Amino acid sequence: MKKNVLLTWTCAAVAGALLATGCAYRPTTEQATNPLIFADVPDMSMIRVGHTYYMSSTTMHEIPGVPVMRSTDLTNWEMVSYCYDRLAETPQMNLDKGQNAYGRGTWASCIRHHNGHYYVSTFAQNTNKTYIFSTDSIAQGTTWQRQEFAPAYHDHSLFFDDDGRAYLVWGSGQLRIVELRADLSGTIEGSERVLIENAGAPAGDNLMLPAEGSQLFKVNGTYYLFNITWPRGGMRTVVIHRAKRIEGPWEGRVALQDRGIAQGGLIDTPNGRWFAYLFRDYGAVGRIPHLVPLTWQDNWPVIGIEGVVPDTLDLPASHGLKPGIVNDDEFDRKEGQPDLTLVWQWNHQPDNALWSVHERPGYLRMRTSRIDTLFVQARNTLTQRTIGPTCEGETSIDVTGIKEGDCTGLALVQRKFGWVGATVSGGKKLIVMVSAQTGTAETVATLPLDTETLYLRATCDFTERRDVADFYYSLDGEQWNKIGSRLQMEYSMPHFMGYRFGLFYYATQQPGGWVDFDYFHIR
Repeated sequence: MKKNVLLTWTCAAVAGALLATGCAYRPTTEQATNPLIFADVPDMSMIRVGHTYYMSSTTMHEIPGVPVMRSTDLTNWEMVSYCYDRLAETPQMNLDKGQNAYGRGTWASCIRHHNGHYYVSTFAQNTNKTYIFSTDSIAQGTTWQRQEFAPAYHDHSLFFDDDGRAYLVWGSGQLRIVELRADLSGTIEGSERVLIENAGAPAGDNLMLPAEGSQLFKVNGTYYLFNITWPRGGMRTVVIHRAKRIEGPWEGRVALQDRGIAQGGLIDTPNGRWFAYLFRDYGAVGRIPHLVPLTWQDNWPVIGIEGVVPDTLDLPASHGLKPGIVNDDEFDRKEGQPDLTLVWQWNHQPDNALWSVHERPGYLRMRTSRIDTLFVQARNTLTQRTIGPTCEGETSIDVTGIKEGDCTGLALVQRKFGWVGATVSGGKKLIVMVSAQTGTAETVATLPLDTETLYLRATCDFTERRDVADFYYSLDGEQWNKIGSRLQMEYSMPHFMGYRFGLFYYATQQPGGWVDFDYFHIR
């Protein structure tokens, strides 16, 4: 496949392809559907400012961190900003000395708008700090001001009350509240206290997961606190408490039990409609957002249609996740453009001296400077989300500059990863497919490589949680061949993220080589 030549389908072909994967073809004149975003966008927090919605989410060890998205219709979202470029210069965040930050980094952010300023708060277990980012406006290239202080307030909600005082509500099971200093640089000594002794109690006394994921709101003078809990033998459950005063007393009830769709908060539209935003654990693709109609009854928010999350919503239909959440990249940068678009994140903090989109214009060049022996410990893997129900990622690599023992290619990144690409063994270039299906990386296929350009493809099927992936190679971009074994993808707690496509290059014997990625396409 030649560079800049994209695949074009007729509408009929698109319809046929979608039907073949079990996904009905829906013209854009139809309603929005759940899931709202069929990709890993967990721990959402959402606000509306005028007619524009903003949403923050969790990407943990991925860099840049704390993504912020924007929408004008609650359905179609685009990446617009990140709150930080680097979290902390530690061995964990830099994949150094055999350490990593998988499953850690920053979690469960909270986005708020107060007195003309935007705020995003979050916390990181591996630094034991709480972070508050702020800006006057959210736009492409926004620079966020940063404050940090100890300790890390777990799954907290940032809340500005009408009197201007600011609080954090956090905890698991027993929920606590603490007041922040006026400049948000830390907490006020002596202000911490218990808010709710056992927030999961409305769901019973046999809980597998105590109440957490706090998000606090105030509507018409009443405080509403959203939490998730998980009864043993049951499913992820939404619990809501309310109070007339922030000090309490608080009363709570179960608000939703449907397919484990839970954790989030509430949002309204300019014309007075209300929704709950929640997410669902959906296997290897990750935790996927849902939007649920919300009504008010006796001053309580009532989520769903007779307790069920509907498949369709009376909102504009989605135009697809490209280019807002994922996108193609030709790595062809014009003067003044950012080196990487916002759909990309690095697996941990990159060494920026070892990659460039300018050294060879129209290509992403990667170099090596150290020895690594395991893919998930190798630095400078560039990633973006996989999407459901099915997707495929494709790239082309110039492998002229690889050295003995080098590994490069296209990966599906998680603890049980898989990748297809090239290596050099005994002075000969090889096409390889590597699978960590068993928990240990194994080379399951090897073929000779006699060209300097190698085309690679990985396909994912998340339909009804099939969670399978296949890998392909081509020598000309036209004729494709399956290689290796099918990967049974598995969402693992150590990584705590859905599978991502990854472009990578690392040395196992001698540093100093280079590779050039020509493009990345996602379909």
